[in-house]
Amino acid sequence: MSLQQSPYILYSDGKGNIFEDTSLYVTGRSGWDAVDIPQEDWIELPVGGSLYELPGRKGIGIDVETGEMRLCEKGLAVAAFVPPAYSGFYMAAFETTQDAPILPLFCYSAAGWLDEKIYVPAVRIEQDIRQDSEGYDKEKVDAGVKGLLSHYPHNRLVSHLANNCALTYQCPAARNFALGRWECPIPVSPACNANCVGCISLQPDEETIVSPQDRLGFKPTVEEIVEFTVPHLESAPYPIISFGQGCEGEPLLMWETMRDAIIEIRKHTSKGSININTNGSMPKAVKALCEAGLDSIRVSTNSVRKEIYTPYYRPNNYQFEDIVESLKIVNSFGGWTSINFFVFPGMTDSIAEYEALRKFIQETGLKMIQWRSFNIDPDWYLGKIGVTDTGECLGVKQLQELIREEFPDLKYGYFNPPIERINGKFEMDFAHH
Repeated sequence: MSLQQSPYILYSDGKGNIFEDTSLYVTGRSGWDAVDIPQEDWIELPVGGSLYELPGRKGIGIDVETGEMRLCEKGLAVAAFVPPAYSGFYMAAFETTQDAPILPLFCYSAAGWLDEKIYVPAVRIEQDIRQDSEGYDKEKVDAGVKGLLSHYPHNRLVSHLANNCALTYQCPAARNFALGRWECPIPVSPACNANCVGCISLQPDEETIVSPQDRLGFKPTVEEIVEFTVPHLESAPYPIISFGQGCEGEPLLMWETMRDAIIEIRKHTSKGSININTNGSMPKAVKALCEAGLDSIRVSTNSVRKEIYTPYYRPNNYQFEDIVESLKIVNSFGGWTSINFFVFPGMTDSIAEYEALRKFIQETGLKMIQWRSFNIDPDWYLGKIGVTDTGECLGVKQLQELIREEFPDLKYGYFNPPIERINGKFEMDFAHH
């Protein structure tokens, strides 16, 4: 049920206190522009969401009396973090001062206040509950971590996943591993062959922003990988093991280790799904992994246009065409192909991106789009990739509707689906209450 009016803008006093300004309706950001948000696009901020104050930034709203856009002068702009399984339609709209710091690597959705509730323009794009915040009990996670460390006392990878990922970074996938369920992460590579602007594990010294986590500092052995992944595949509900995580570089640089691990794993169990999250930069390595038994691939991208992809990823010794080839290879083996699509309203939903996406889906035989809100300062991002005009836009919601109309078999979601879901009933066979 859509709202009867737009929510009011939020502002912060700079001390962590957030208030509403009832003289202004909240606006959203698309590309460089502040725009009105359709009332039907608002939902209550989901459990697990949170609000941020944006230093050096003033929110942009629509005057309740005049209908004109103006700045909220009462404090700092406010944005929302929209939790996993949700995809945002608009970013927070603000004006930035000259001395404003670059924002940390989080998503910055528009947010407003109405009838004692916080609202965001977003949609639940995925019904799988595997990363819902209500599903994590700290005591159970701590007990699970303790159990892993006692079970695998000499395994460096288990120690990394337990101590760093589950406890320090609160990584949902690592916490699920500690709880013995669903998708188990396998970071394998300390190095990368891209220099992504918004890399969450390594930023150059000259940048003022800090990566939210440290990169894996060693190369795991085949034995270390096999030791804990086989039991997980054997015992977990809807089990997946996934190479390629936020706490590492590019897993394909370790393809020989992954290939040997997959072969060894499949000697012990046929259960579950083996997945790789990757930049898709090495088609020959992807082919070798498919031959070993890889079930699915998820290729991350900010765009399916080479001219937008390249200045963000800044690839070393590969090009955009390689990611297309990698997806085609996995499809040729009958595997599951997804893209991890970083949604940036005003870019992702441009007419040019829409046309490129249609072509990309047709060319690769893509099976799934994971619609993920982009974790980046929008001004910094557009400046880094050199975009001054984002062109005509459809709106993220309309883009999703148009693509679904043309490609009815293409799945939407947020997570890598388990093999039971891929081979069974897609709308039923996954983690739910």
